[in-house]
Amino acid sequence: MANGMESMQYDESQTENTHSSGWLKWGVIAAASALAGGLAAAWWYRKTLATLRQADENGTNPQYGNSGEDASDDA
Repeated sequence: MANGMESMQYDESQTENTHSSGWLKWGVIAAASALAGGLAAAWWYRKTLATLRQADENGTNPQYGNSGEDASDDA
């Protein structure tokens, strides 16, 4: 009867391929996440800049100095 240690063979190439594909999978997920985050940030900043340009064209800020209180109460 064969010893348990002698009959067991270890295939390193199969383990390395499984390990490599795991890193590749996580790398693709990380790259896609970074791309999606970058696109979301670019969209948000573009929207913010459009709002600022629109406010600049109007020349006034409707919320500036508008606290809802009477101005005579400050004195």
